[in-house]
Parts: sequence; structure tokens; C-alpha cells
Amino acid sequence: MIQVLFTALALASAALGCGVPTYKPNLSRVVGGENVKPNSWPWQASLQYSSSGNWRHTCGGTLIATNWVMTAAHCISSSKTYRVQLGKYDLTVSEKGSVTVSPKKIVVHPKWDSSKVSDGNDIAMIKLSEHVTLSDKIQLACLPPANKILSGNSACYVTGWGRLETNGASPKVLQQGCLLVVDHATCSKSSWWGSTVKTSMVCAGGDGIISSCNGDSGSPLNCKSGSKWEVHGVASFVSSKGCNYYHKPSVFTRVSAFNDWIAQVMQKY
Repeated sequence: MIQVLFTALALASAALGCGVPTYKPNLSRVVGGENVKPNSWPWQASLQYSSSGNWRHTCGGTLIATNWVMTAAHCISSSKTYRVQLGKYDLTVSEKGSVTVSPKKIVVHPKWDSSKVSDGNDIAMIKLSEHVTLSDKIQLACLPPANKILSGNSACYVTGWGRLETNGASPKVLQQGCLLVVDHATCSKSSWWGSTVKTSMVCAGGDGIISSCNGDSGSPLNCKSGSKWEVHGVASFVSSKGCNYYHKPSVFTRVSAFNDWIAQVMQKY
């Protein structure tokens, strides 16, 4: 039954189209990341919370259906009021074609434990209060097939509005960085992450140069599959020693380990 649910989700995404941006991203391996081409990652979301009358970006997210955004569980607090922005490039200005939607329901994975981040399950689903209209600036991401494992050294792109460096400034415009996937056998070595990383996670980076950082949490790890992009990871954590610490790759929740749960949540709510 669960497999049927996910198949239905995949067919629905295919019918609407997913993973093929109208504006193709500029793909390079610039040291430290770079500004994206505007709207070239059209499934990227900004999760924001209300603070003293202002809205502040806290995490990224991925639009996987016209009324569902996927993000990290650690981004969610029951004490905060959130909104989601889609179709954004520069968070500081009003942009034509962007939309702002409030959540109708937020579902955190039931096995998520904020005191044990390394246990995994750092994933959450946000049901939007209304369906968004897809456009050249707002499109759906493709999810990978269940249990698909990326091969080591696969080149993927992390996107987000996170800090440009450890304790550094937060950018106004969306950033991208090319990260090479580190296979689990390597990433789980004692000189890397050791037992901290689980098979339900994806490691990427670790070259000491490019990584995700504070504010990138919940953002997608975008990996090319044929002519389409699939979101294989949800940005989860980096080393306490720094965002781009050598042999401490950025760690992502592996989306393909949660296909069934995602499908169940979307059907239930």
C-alpha cells in the first residue's frame, strides 16, 4: 500500500513536471560557492519565522507538491509562527512572481529527537494553507527512487541562504555550492564522521572549502539524474568546528530513505 502511495506521488509529480528548471543553473565548482542564476532552483523555499514584527529567514526547504514543502525537523519549533516564501532570489526585496504562504500543518518525523541529532530522522513536512501556482519561477522538485544510493564523488549542488562562512554574514541572494558525495564507508571512518553518520544520511563535501552552513538547514542537495534534478538530501548538520572543516562533510538526511513516510504524510493530511 505504501509503495502504491509513493508511486501515485511520483506519477502526480511527473504529470505536473519536476526537476527541470525553466532557467538552467550555471554549473561550476567555484571555491566557496556563488550566487545562483535567478530562479534556476525553482523548488527552493525559504522558511521564515516571525520575530518582533519582522520575518526572519531560518531554514531552506524544497517544494515537492503544489501544497507541500520538505525541510529539516530541527528547523521546527512549536513556539514559533512560520511562513514559506517561494520563487525567491533576493530575500530583502519584493520580487515579481514570488509567493508567500502560511503553513496549514507541520509534521515532524515521529522518531526525530532534538537531543540526538546523530540518530537521524531530521526531516519534516509542511502542508501549505493553499496550493501554489507553478510558473517559470516556482516548480516542483523530483524525489529520488526509494532507497537510491548516490555513488561516491557524484557532483551535487547545495543551495540556500546560509552564512557564507563560519560565523560569517548571511547573503541576500540565493547561493549554490558544488559538493562531491562521500560514500558511507568513507564518511563513517573514525577520521571522518565515524559512527555519527548513519546509512539514512548523505555526506557531501569535506574538502575544507565548500559546505552548507547556518541558515542552509532544510535546504536541498540537488543531484542530476538524466535530464532532471533530484533532491537527494535535506541539509541537517555540519561540524561544530566549522562549516567547512576538513574531512567533516556536510551531512544531509537521505531523502530516499524516507519515501514511504513522505507519501504517508501527504495522504494522511
